[in-house]
Amino acid sequence: MNAAANANRPRVLSFESRRAAEMRTLIEKHGGDARVAPSMREVPLGENAAAFAFADELFAGRIDVVVFMTGVGARTLLDTVETRHDRRAFLDALGRAEIVVRGPKPTAVLREWGVRIDHRVPEPNTWRELLATLDEHVVVDGRMFAVQEYGQPNEELYRALAERGARVLRVPVYRWALPEDVEPLRQAIRDTLAGVVEIMLFTSAEQVRNVLRVAEAEGQRDAWIAAASKCRIASIGPTCSEAIREAGLPVHVEASPPKMGHLVSQALSSR
Repeated sequence: MNAAANANRPRVLSFESRRAAEMRTLIEKHGGDARVAPSMREVPLGENAAAFAFADELFAGRIDVVVFMTGVGARTLLDTVETRHDRRAFLDALGRAEIVVRGPKPTAVLREWGVRIDHRVPEPNTWRELLATLDEHVVVDGRMFAVQEYGQPNEELYRALAERGARVLRVPVYRWALPEDVEPLRQAIRDTLAGVVEIMLFTSAEQVRNVLRVAEAEGQRDAWIAAASKCRIASIGPTCSEAIREAGLPVHVEASPPKMGHLVSQALSSR
């Protein structure tokens, strides 16, 4: 494509990491000038004391309810526990607790394991729907809840559970870090400040937090938020949208259904 034709394509910035190449292809397929700046790196917790403490409590019968927040986190938890315990014994112990899953991905993982699921959180699968599900279907007061965390701990959820009389065992199994090379992210921030970016895509709440983290390190957080507010901002789904709004940014498009292909097509078609 020649330079003149490319100049007429909307300039689209994505912060996708693991599926960066796929995101670039999708943006270009839908007529955008793609700029992809990876913003995240998934870091397993190597010596995961919390996971082993959870397993010990589960085997001892002291966990009443287990909440699985993500599919990736569930798999990582099992992989970690298997380094010390028999897989079948762990899954049998899970079967003696009440099991709650937050969305389709952990549902698929537990079905693959053959573990009974007692309660599924309805869409859009945020912590608010999770809490509503617990209020409707689960006895909370006086019981021990183990919550498989995903990235940032959800302090609002923990406060709400504590207010309802629950005891909570946090089970972090992975965390999100910045990429090894943050220069592409710094350049994306500079491009936003320069008014180069027209459409901005977010596929997770952690992307929002990491972009803000780098902008702040550059002394440009407020300036970046002001510049980003002039872009058309598209979100993969409600949890991501919540993080965007908490950052002081608008959400112009929320993908429905919450998939990457729909995010790109809807963001570009709504211009």
